[in-house]
Amino acid sequence: MTNLEKVKEKLYNTNASLVVLYSNGEIKEYYQNRIKDIKEILIENKDALKGAIIADKVIGKVAGSILAIAGVKEIYADVMSKYALPVLEKNNIKFEYKKLVEYIQNNDKTGMCPMENKYRYEEDLNKIYNEMLN
Repeated sequence: MTNLEKVKEKLYNTNASLVVLYSNGEIKEYYQNRIKDIKEILIENKDALKGAIIADKVIGKVAGSILAIAGVKEIYADVMSKYALPVLEKNNIKFEYKKLVEYIQNNDKTGMCPMENKYRYEEDLNKIYNEMLN
C-alpha cells in the first residue's frame, strides 16, 4: 500500500475532513471544514507540511495554493476543482481525485465558494497564502 493509499483509506475510515502523513511518518486526522485545519497547522509551524502527503475531502484553488507554498508532496481529494489542477501541476505535486468539478461550491450549494471566486484567476500563490494565513 502506498502512502497516498494509506491517507486516503484513513480519510474514509475515520470520516475526517483532512488526513496528513507528515514527513516524520506521523499520521494525524483533522475534522474542521474548509481550510481551517490547514491554516491552523501552518500558523503553528509554517514548515509542518513540507514533504507531507495529504488526503482531503475538498481541494480548490485556495487550498491547493496554500498546500503548494507549504511544500506538500502528494494530495488526494474526494472533490477537486479545475482551478486547483494548474496550481498542483505547476508545482510538481502528485495528485489524485475522486471527482473533478468546475469549481468549489459555497456552503449553501447555490454558487461558487467566495474564496475560490476571489482567487480563481490569481497567479501569485504567495499572495493567496499570505492573505489566507495572516
